[in-house]
Amino acid sequence: MAEAGSGAITREERKVIFASSLGTVFEWYDFYLYGSLAAIISKQFFSGVNETAAFIFALLAFAAGFAVRPFGAIIFGRLGDLIGRKYTFLVTILIMGMSTAIVGMLPNYEAIGVAAPIILIALRLLQGLALGGEYGGAATYVAEHAPHGKRGLFTSWIQTTATLGLFMSLLVILACREILGKEFEVWGWRIPFLISILLLIISVYIRMQLNESPIFVRMKEEGKGSKAPLTESFARWDNLKIVIMSLLGGTAGQAVVWYTGQFYALFFLTQTLKVDAFTANILIAVSLALATPFFVIFGGLSDKIGRKPIIMAGCIIAALTYFPIFKGLTHFANPDLEAAQQNAPVTVIADPATCSFQFNPVGTARFVTSCDIAKSFLAKSSVNYANVAAPAGTVASIHIGEAVIASFEGKDLAKDELKKQTDEFGKAVAAAIKAAGYPAKANPIEALSNQWWALVGLLTILVIYVTMVYGPIAAWLVELFPTRIRYTSMSLPYHIGNGWFGGFLPTTAFAMVAATGDIYYGLWYPIVVAVMTAVLGIFFLPETKDRDIHHI
Repeated sequence: MAEAGSGAITREERKVIFASSLGTVFEWYDFYLYGSLAAIISKQFFSGVNETAAFIFALLAFAAGFAVRPFGAIIFGRLGDLIGRKYTFLVTILIMGMSTAIVGMLPNYEAIGVAAPIILIALRLLQGLALGGEYGGAATYVAEHAPHGKRGLFTSWIQTTATLGLFMSLLVILACREILGKEFEVWGWRIPFLISILLLIISVYIRMQLNESPIFVRMKEEGKGSKAPLTESFARWDNLKIVIMSLLGGTAGQAVVWYTGQFYALFFLTQTLKVDAFTANILIAVSLALATPFFVIFGGLSDKIGRKPIIMAGCIIAALTYFPIFKGLTHFANPDLEAAQQNAPVTVIADPATCSFQFNPVGTARFVTSCDIAKSFLAKSSVNYANVAAPAGTVASIHIGEAVIASFEGKDLAKDELKKQTDEFGKAVAAAIKAAGYPAKANPIEALSNQWWALVGLLTILVIYVTMVYGPIAAWLVELFPTRIRYTSMSLPYHIGNGWFGGFLPTTAFAMVAATGDIYYGLWYPIVVAVMTAVLGIFFLPETKDRDIHHI
């Protein structure tokens, strides 16, 4: 290996970075296809429930892959510390690629009923387990090949892989949509999943050409490897406290900034602002293309000024600016919605005791009180509304400007009568919403020409925040732990942070918005977590850029 400051990256180092990064790009591509196609998947696999519940269910199935990532980190982290980095992430990419390909072949709900969502969620769980082992292996492998003084730069290429994988999935989806038109939502959505078979073959071939990490090889030759990496990592307080603090003071805030800047921004555009999927994906794709180089810029900068200042600054700046940025997205993407909210505010007047939390992940709950019926329709229509308490027993009503639409109690109604009154109520509310200036959808891409670059600019800023917190995080995590337990120790806090704090962000934020009626209320979740991370990280985690990671 070259020493610090020895000049250009060697051919062997380029091979390590390229092979590790390319394989990880493919793996993220597989994982994020589901998130990018959540709306279609909700129709294909969860059509047995109502539309709102189906979308929440689809988001939870997306989150299921994140839920098991920490378990994948434990399983594959242990293997990586016992048998090696290279062979472990060969296994993870096989599991990921095969699970993704099967999704592309899976019959939908209409064909096999409830078995379809059950199998889909099982495949998502396998993907999550694989991804739990993938990242730690790739980051550790590259860092252990990097010369001292360049670990931030080297591992920042791994950090680009998640965004590049998302970018790649968006491009493939856009191309398929353009070629297939309406058929894409019928059967064409399967093509991006099936493409993963080709990517799997390429990835396995590339990774077979790699050599094991030289630090790991030396450790095994000297007989200094850990015989119980799980025990050393999590049952000994001196290491466990670093694991806990790297989670709460590092990866938790990094994760919510990451998912807010990319996935929640996409959900907000399509589900709240009613921007069509093609336009939203184009906007996100352009912002990713513009901002992705900053992963390497901030990774390299962290070799000079440190990991911690950049990550903490990203968390703080994001927390301070999320509200104005998302309000700016509303202003430029759907100005008619913004104007309607100002000129014709909507209020739900109801007995609070009859209002449920509008969160039904399995689609079994029935929202049949007058309050629930009123709020569920407004939430489905992405209408911002205020809540006003009424005396006990009051039948809920919706006030839209000067119009008042009374709801109804559906608890004791027969199924057919409930449907009839629900349809009549929905038509009345829809007409009032339309009359008040609330748009059914945002303007198409052609009509957004004047706002195009403003939207791209705001979305690019969100992704630059992502690059600040994510670019240096791999090097920071690698440097916090010794070689013999590095794969295990760094993988768990990374995947709890990204799998739980980040992965559950869209579902949590969606439920918060539905509960309060405020389309921006879900932003409080990433803001609070980012501020927590900044405080704990600043005061309780060390700077590590000058550490010698060859310590076993």
